Amino acid sequence: MSWLPTSDPVLGDVKSCNALDLVIVPRVRDLGDGFNVRRALPHGRRQMVGPFIFFDHFGPVQFIAGHGMDVRPHPHIGLATVTYLFDGSILHRDSEGNIQEIVPGAMNLMTAGRGIAHSERTPDVQRATGQQMLGLQSWIALPAGKEEIDPSFQHFGAATLPIVEDKGLKARIIAGSAFGATAAVSMVSDWFYVEVTADAGVAVPLDTTYEERAIYLVDGEVDIAGDKFAAPQMLIFRPGDRITIKPVTKTRMMFLGGTAMEGPRHIWWNFVSSRKERIEAAKEDWKTGRFGRVPNETEFIPLPEK
Repeated sequence: MSWLPTSDPVLGDVKSCNALDLVIVPRVRDLGDGFNVRRALPHGRRQMVGPFIFFDHFGPVQFIAGHGMDVRPHPHIGLATVTYLFDGSILHRDSEGNIQEIVPGAMNLMTAGRGIAHSERTPDVQRATGQQMLGLQSWIALPAGKEEIDPSFQHFGAATLPIVEDKGLKARIIAGSAFGATAAVSMVSDWFYVEVTADAGVAVPLDTTYEERAIYLVDGEVDIAGDKFAAPQMLIFRPGDRITIKPVTKTRMMFLGGTAMEGPRHIWWNFVSSRKERIEAAKEDWKTGRFGRVPNETEFIPLPEK
């Protein structure tokens, strides 16, 4: 996925409990060919939650036979991407030679570090038959001292991720720790990411362990201290407060956050860095072909002119 600045929608007169720092209504952005995403981060009033600096919700979209998603090769620096699907599949290819079909419930973490290029396309089988897609992509900003680490890719199948179940509650731990379980993914900073599905009326606690925390409502509606919030919205909480989330309907949501970054980041197109000059260098590197080539790809996304 790619980022360019757009205006944030006006939230309107929505009540919020005292524990809420910000309520974000994601803005809709057209990536072409009718493929729309809802973008919650970055926001005009909040750049990050922990290291989460970008949060896209795409779908549900139905691709008919012969059509699919085609995000041509494009570069990243200074971040890690997390692609997480609820429906459909994506074929990931990158300039380190990694080729991986991403399917629902799997954890896929591509760490760009000093630089990587990748493509995201619908696999041939699903393109031939058509498929529905629904998922999320997040970018994790890297600590200033780790922005130039070597690029890498980690994949964990859905069956290998910890799952915590209780009456009317199911939580899949994608990264970090929650609900007494810890995912195996290797990270260079302290963050967490969890898919939570819960039936109406089930009390779901949001752990106070992490400094910055948010939930993203994928579908459904929740009650927090008497205020109701319906999907799609991102709810960002103040540090330290004990939060209980009560679904009004069956709800799917993502818990996310982590330790606050040591400072803001510059973000331009697909580049994130603590240093503006590093962004300028990455622009020149992409323009002049100094990023690695993505296997089996002949196309690429040119550097934006603005």
